[in-house]
Amino acid sequence: MLKRAFSCFPSGVVAVCCRVTDADGSPELAGMAASAFTTVSLDPPLVSLCVQNTSTTWPRLRSAPSIGVSVFASDQSALCRQLAGPAEDRFAGITPLATDDGAVFIPDTAATLSCSLFHEIPAGDHTVVLLRIEALHCDPGVEPLVFHASTFRALEARRDAS
Repeated sequence: MLKRAFSCFPSGVVAVCCRVTDADGSPELAGMAASAFTTVSLDPPLVSLCVQNTSTTWPRLRSAPSIGVSVFASDQSALCRQLAGPAEDRFAGITPLATDDGAVFIPDTAATLSCSLFHEIPAGDHTVVLLRIEALHCDPGVEPLVFHASTFRALEARRDAS
């Protein structure tokens, strides 16, 4: 019942990605989708996401010097599902954008945030992750993808009230 009640609250959906080093010392991409994402503070500039304690991806991301957050566009639900799927298939067919310091972004999204880890707070079966925004790019003309009632949705344009 609690999960059903939580699904009544719509949230934005993001990709959280970076370049990491594998066991052999070679660079590789790591990333995941997150729907528990929100803005936190303007000063300092912070956003948050919630990560399951059982995540095997977050431990790989958390030590990176720079983490890319991409706010999915309304037409990117398939990409979001892919980033939430098996780790070995997450970047199949995607040509991500990357910064010199390792942040990785999904192309054609509504916004990209280059972040560093600010703080982690244990919270039940999840960890609340606070990320400090170091650089960003946004396109308010791109409609974001929304997660609501356990499905993806797009925002509806406002109608004139007259």
